[in-house]
Amino acid sequence: MKRFYLTAAIAAATLALPALPALAQTAEITIGITTTTTGPGAALGIPERNALEFVPKEIGGVPLKIIVLDDGGDPTTATTNARRFVTESKADIIMGSAITPPTIAVSNVANEAGIPHFGLSPFPITPERMKWSVAMPQPIPIMGKVLYEHMKAHNVKSVGYIGYSDSYGDLWFNDFKAQGVPMGMTLADEERFARPDTSVTGQVLKLVAANPDAILIGASGTAAALPQTELRERGYQGLIYQTHGAASMDFIRIAGKAAEGVLMASGPVMDPEDQPDSALTKKPGMALNAAYEGKYGPSSRSQFAGHSYDAFEILKRVIPVALKTAKPGTPEFREAIRQALLSEREIAASQGVYNFTEKDRYGLDDRSRILLTVKDGKYTLAK
Repeated sequence: MKRFYLTAAIAAATLALPALPALAQTAEITIGITTTTTGPGAALGIPERNALEFVPKEIGGVPLKIIVLDDGGDPTTATTNARRFVTESKADIIMGSAITPPTIAVSNVANEAGIPHFGLSPFPITPERMKWSVAMPQPIPIMGKVLYEHMKAHNVKSVGYIGYSDSYGDLWFNDFKAQGVPMGMTLADEERFARPDTSVTGQVLKLVAANPDAILIGASGTAAALPQTELRERGYQGLIYQTHGAASMDFIRIAGKAAEGVLMASGPVMDPEDQPDSALTKKPGMALNAAYEGKYGPSSRSQFAGHSYDAFEILKRVIPVALKTAKPGTPEFREAIRQALLSEREIAASQGVYNFTEKDRYGLDDRSRILLTVKDGKYTLAK
């Protein structure tokens, strides 16, 4: 596994601080992050890691010690990383991972240890994972609704589904049954594929034979381009819908001409320029994209960069509250962060406006979604 520390800037920031109370001079807040920078999920994890270059190096006068490990998308490795954060690093906060299965694993460790956990991919937050975990990406039902509403408005009656053969694929398939079917759509065919697969020809041939009005692809990262490309190459002419897990410039790069006309749920960070000035997501979205594209080039913006960046936008609000009652490195501080997550309201970030509650661990509403399409090789708002 790979590890790096964001400490040089932290040290510089600490030296530059004026005289501070003893707590700020001696304490640091340790944040352990496990993400997927190698393997099939790297297209998601690398932007999450890159965005850490643009997050604060101190909050509330206290320096942040950020430790990043690669889990390769493997739940077992993610579990090991999370346990290292607990036992070796004495982390105050844990984040990760970039894809659903390892995120579930990290959440389990965080809830066992009693440490606040920010999931960086959508994952099911069951009662046993609810106390200490929150999720940064938009929940599937919010993103699914905008897709099904578009389907209904365009007279889609039958839908084929192809998605990952894992928990992310299950989340989207179950959401279609829960929301899309009651809105009048029927399921024409269901197909699955594994994240590392390099061909989905058999599954696509079955979908094309079923000839649904539209096809929903429940996949993420560059792998989402595989069925997109295969469907067009096999002559499918209907509407193709992609989830917010595919919202990156890499999708267009991989899918090429086959990406034209795709309909994709996305967070607002992919197009803050077209948001009204009153939108609370516009300023943080513009700030992240300016920094990210300034370093990584034009059109390098990413939905996934927003997940890790926004976790720190939230911490900018909750850490000062927690510092009023407890010191970093203690169970009391971790509990204070947990309580502050529930008490702070309208936390603006690039991907949405967060209002966490005991029962809503995503904390987002319709302000966290837009609908994109691809025209002439570029994302644009869909109609």
